[in-house]
Amino acid sequence: MEKLRMTSPDLTDANIEKLAELFPGVFTEGLDADGNPKKSIDFDLLRQELSSQVVDGPQERYQLDWPGKRAAAFAANAPIAKTLRPVREESVDFNSTKNLFIEGDNLDALKLLQESYLGKVKLIYIDPPYNTGNDFVYNDDFAESNEEFLARSGQVNAIGAGLVANPDSNGRFHSDWLSMMYPRLKLARNLLVDDGIIAISIDDNEFANLRSLCDEVFGASAFLGALTWRRRPTPDSRNYSRISVDHEYVLLYGRSSASQFKGRGIDESKYKNPDNDPGGPWTSENLTGLASADRRPNLHYDLVNPATGLSYPPSPSRGWSKGKETMNRLIAESKILWPSSPAGRPREKKFLSELKSAVTGFSTWLPSDEIGYNYSATREVRDLLGGKLFDFPKPVSLVRTICEQVAGDADLVLDFFAGSGSTAHAVMSANAADGSARRFILVQLGEAVDSGSEAAKAGYETIVELARERVRRAGQAIVDEAGLTGASLDVGFRSLSVDTTNMSDVFRVPDETDQFALDLLEGSVKPGRSGEDLLFQVMLDWGLELTMLIAIEHIEGHEVFVVEDGALIACLEPTITPECIRSIAKREPLRAVFRDSGFASDDARINAEQIFREMSPSTDVKAI
Repeated sequence: MEKLRMTSPDLTDANIEKLAELFPGVFTEGLDADGNPKKSIDFDLLRQELSSQVVDGPQERYQLDWPGKRAAAFAANAPIAKTLRPVREESVDFNSTKNLFIEGDNLDALKLLQESYLGKVKLIYIDPPYNTGNDFVYNDDFAESNEEFLARSGQVNAIGAGLVANPDSNGRFHSDWLSMMYPRLKLARNLLVDDGIIAISIDDNEFANLRSLCDEVFGASAFLGALTWRRRPTPDSRNYSRISVDHEYVLLYGRSSASQFKGRGIDESKYKNPDNDPGGPWTSENLTGLASADRRPNLHYDLVNPATGLSYPPSPSRGWSKGKETMNRLIAESKILWPSSPAGRPREKKFLSELKSAVTGFSTWLPSDEIGYNYSATREVRDLLGGKLFDFPKPVSLVRTICEQVAGDADLVLDFFAGSGSTAHAVMSANAADGSARRFILVQLGEAVDSGSEAAKAGYETIVELARERVRRAGQAIVDEAGLTGASLDVGFRSLSVDTTNMSDVFRVPDETDQFALDLLEGSVKPGRSGEDLLFQVMLDWGLELTMLIAIEHIEGHEVFVVEDGALIACLEPTITPECIRSIAKREPLRAVFRDSGFASDDARINAEQIFREMSPSTDVKAI
């Protein structure tokens, strides 16, 4: 019976397999550290395949480089022996919600989500540390081998290695920030759907570096634009020697050429279709130009209505806005609105469909009823939680507008620098407004609040506690405001926590644990881990979404988890009987999993496989 891997995927192996599909001739057999055969790349042959494109050796090239870049790239690919454990008591509507709130290091979380959410996220919005000199960055340890990385990843505490200060006096000030962002962006890109978009809030401190980094991770052609958002209504008076910096950016990149940001700024209310034009709603626009006859003589000509023969001369000081060839094409396409009297002026018929396909919105976002200032975000949190408990939260309206431009009904939105939880608030608010069912995944490290802060005085110990409470209260407020339609809104979330693997033999990679070694282990599952803990690790390993419906049943005296009506049935008790196995096989689930130690003997294990071959041959049966 095949064993589940029970670690996050090794992305290096996945990349090798992709290369194998493109260049099967560049592979050879090598040996791993234990002397076992392993597929290896012959880089000389690969260079030969790419000889017209490869830049090799010390040649100068255009690239973004910094101390620690190679180690950061390694960190993105290395597997970890960790899991996500459900925390029911911190959840809202655990059994029915399609949303997730994950507590833990976001690098770990992104690795653990790689298979379950590969290519499933429509929008990623993040508000990472801006690296102002007063920020904290993740304390990632890259100076270790793959084996050391796996061993450590099974031993650190539940919130990972934590955060460290990154003052501008640090000799690797920008490098440390880039090393933090690089692996996280690489992993995040894998999660986007083909036409997905990532939106990143940033200010001038790291804007240039972030754009160069995203050019490398997503591709320069994937750059969709940089929105400029005015964050305060009055000048910053703290520094009189410089220009007041009143703006931030939202950097937009697509997963592919199919990605499209709808944008803002088009007032659709002025577009009508009074003549039932097959082109759809339209409005009329001025055809008058801005150039005098001596400057642009080609824009000064008489415009003739072919139906009436009436001629309309240009304004001597302004001319027309288009040349004669373009104007003749518009006349032929019936896109010129002729006046009812000779004294009138022709206008252009501008269709909404054409404008939407040509323009994706304005790059400058000024606060309005839709896009607020930073102080409006502070007020939102204060109204919900009763005080200024977060530093620099983002306005719900800002994130909601981005969500509405990118994510449609049932689309998934990810924020792995969740902070105050504005993204969850924004997704729920957008759903209430348009009746959609967008889903969210938040990831936030369980960092402690400052001991003297208002949050600490209010009884909160970590940022995660605060953010979860904010999402709970925001969801309830949205339901209350929605009235009768509020009952259909999903304002819940399954709370999960990044933790060490459920398997007790953390120093051995599960793929490398042979059957004889498993039989020698007294117990392969750590004390204190529940069946539901094991279930979620199995779901991760099998690449199942973590919000699938879970029913707990009792079959032949055993606790059994039925996921999504038979997508997976798991009996993870310490012992398992043939009667229970037979009852599960009768249901013909797509997948079935058992604890390896639950079988009394090798014969019992073989018998279980035989039962499924006879009663449900299409079921994929595995053990942990």
